[in-house]
Amino acid sequence: MRLILQSCCRRMAMTANLNLYPMAPVPNYNQKSSCNNTNDRLRLRLKLPCCTSHMRRPRFQCRASVNDNDKKEGRDLDDSGQEALPSGDSDDSSTAHLEKEQDNIDAFKVTSGSPLPGVKPPGEPVKIPKETLDVLRDQVFGFDTFFVTGQEPYEGGVLFKGNLRGEAAKSYMKLKGRLQERFGEQFKLFILANPEDDRPIAVVVPKESLQSEPTAVPEWFAASAFGLVSLFTILLRNAPSLQMNLLSSFGNLGLLKEGFSGAFITAAILGAHEIGHILAAKSLGAELGVPYFIPSWQIGSFGAITRVTNVLTSRKDLLQFAAAGPLAGFSLSFFILLSGFILPPSDGQGVIIDASVFHESFLVGGIAKLFLGDILKEGTKLAVNPLIIWAWSGLLINALNSIPAGELDGGRISLALWGRKVWTRFSGLSIALLGFSSLISDVAFYWVVLIFFLQRGPIPPQAEEISRPDDKNVVVGITVLVLGLLICLPFPFPFMSDSML
Repeated sequence: MRLILQSCCRRMAMTANLNLYPMAPVPNYNQKSSCNNTNDRLRLRLKLPCCTSHMRRPRFQCRASVNDNDKKEGRDLDDSGQEALPSGDSDDSSTAHLEKEQDNIDAFKVTSGSPLPGVKPPGEPVKIPKETLDVLRDQVFGFDTFFVTGQEPYEGGVLFKGNLRGEAAKSYMKLKGRLQERFGEQFKLFILANPEDDRPIAVVVPKESLQSEPTAVPEWFAASAFGLVSLFTILLRNAPSLQMNLLSSFGNLGLLKEGFSGAFITAAILGAHEIGHILAAKSLGAELGVPYFIPSWQIGSFGAITRVTNVLTSRKDLLQFAAAGPLAGFSLSFFILLSGFILPPSDGQGVIIDASVFHESFLVGGIAKLFLGDILKEGTKLAVNPLIIWAWSGLLINALNSIPAGELDGGRISLALWGRKVWTRFSGLSIALLGFSSLISDVAFYWVVLIFFLQRGPIPPQAEEISRPDDKNVVVGITVLVLGLLICLPFPFPFMSDSML
């Protein structure tokens, strides 16, 4: 009996030293999540609960204190030797714990994402703190401009989904002003079309993400090398005695003098093209890189690759910049071409060509038929002013750059006119047609290879890509595309006198 009483007393003493502590909430990973936004998907990947409704109810377990020292220091340890949660309201502690993890996630989630089209990601991702995101969402955006309904990570910045209010251009200017008032020049704003559903989205990225990477070779050095080679190929193309034997030019450089006149005309047309871009860029506030002239054995040069190193404001600005070069080149080329048909050759002989040559261009063949009339017959030889040949070469160079593919002038025009989706389709179709043409034309072969490796895109975004250009600029853009097409298409009708018709 005495032993039984002693055992009961021991048990009562042990019970007096027991404490009830709530266990930490455990996320239920087996339960299917109903959260659909990007933030919740990221939490699931990090094995974190996406909302409090997915938490199991807190369970209580008896945990005995280890020793008196722990009680004196205000710490309670569980059976494994780890510190236990303090007694109190479990809901408050769980909420505070979730809010702390939410802050950590919000600061982390904007460090990666889909890159802007045509913009290289920075080496180190830039983090945007949660407080900055709150200011962007609540103070920069609003009901009068862009009502935010969700956000996702986007290349070191953040992509905001929502509803665009009013005209895109006016809303963009309001948002840009608010962004500069609160953050200065720290961030760059884009209003783009979502490629999934074509709805407007707003993207805010640090300006550090838009800085171009330094090249291993200085631009001026590489551009000078390309320019010298292009100058040689232009001289070679306009020296008839050297076209059949390239190696002879190295033994007798004096023969290159024959090509000085034609090289000057070709260089003048190329210069007019680039000057058109430079003047347009100056009026639009665009910054240009060093132009790289691409040499060509067939036509002297394919023109120059010129990068825009900053962000243009709208599709209208992109259209004006892209169309300025071909318009200037076409204008000078047409003036020289018409002068060649009107003026007699300076030496009284001119260049002897076959009439079938004019079948290679619909536009030039039509102009030749208009000026030469019955003289232009199939199978006959003609003596023409060399200005016609030199101007035709300039027209072809500008027409090749007006093809709606990649980052060519024609590709930029098509994007500015019809948007990024249509530009993608035009670009693919143009490259495919050039690929088929390369089976019969060596010029098309080299050009499609250059486009694929150097100019296939994507084109960097404009700050506001929703607004379409006005009707005047649309007419200019379509004119450039049509002129390029007419120059590249063949003349299908036979040349014969009016009496034979």
